[in-house]
Amino acid sequence: MTCAWRQLLVSAGKAEYKKQPPLPRGRDRQPCSLEVSTMKLFTGLVFCSLVLGASGLLSFLGEAARGTWDMLRAYNDMREANYIGADKYFHARGNYDAARRGPGGAWAAKVISDGRENFQRFTDRFSFGGSGRGAEDSRADQAANEWGRSGRDPNHFRPHGLPDKY
Repeated sequence: MTCAWRQLLVSAGKAEYKKQPPLPRGRDRQPCSLEVSTMKLFTGLVFCSLVLGASGLLSFLGEAARGTWDMLRAYNDMREANYIGADKYFHARGNYDAARRGPGGAWAAKVISDGRENFQRFTDRFSFGGSGRGAEDSRADQAANEWGRSGRDPNHFRPHGLPDKY
């Protein structure tokens, strides 16, 4: 039997409806009312987890967007400074600023840094003479990236004479 107000009875291939008495309250409740309560509880839990999960996802995406902006700002500063030997400093600074945003920023910094280094390695294979960088320079860039993402001071890589603006 179901908890429906009307119960479908099939007799001799003909469907007819029979009105059921109202459900009793309190201790005499039928077992299927527990199923309805369980279903409401489950639906409520799923809804709450979606809301909380969505807010966590939105926060992660916001951190990632701001971290991407930090990486772009460090890149633009490096291009503007055009200072020999400052490459590692700007790598560390961009990763440091992005990682301070939170897990989303750290993720964005890692994806951008790894993507840039992998793209550079890929293009070096097809150009004659490469970019003049080499594998050891790429490893040093990645070490500076990791240094910054770990929260350590990027000024460790700051060259002497770099303007205070940066």
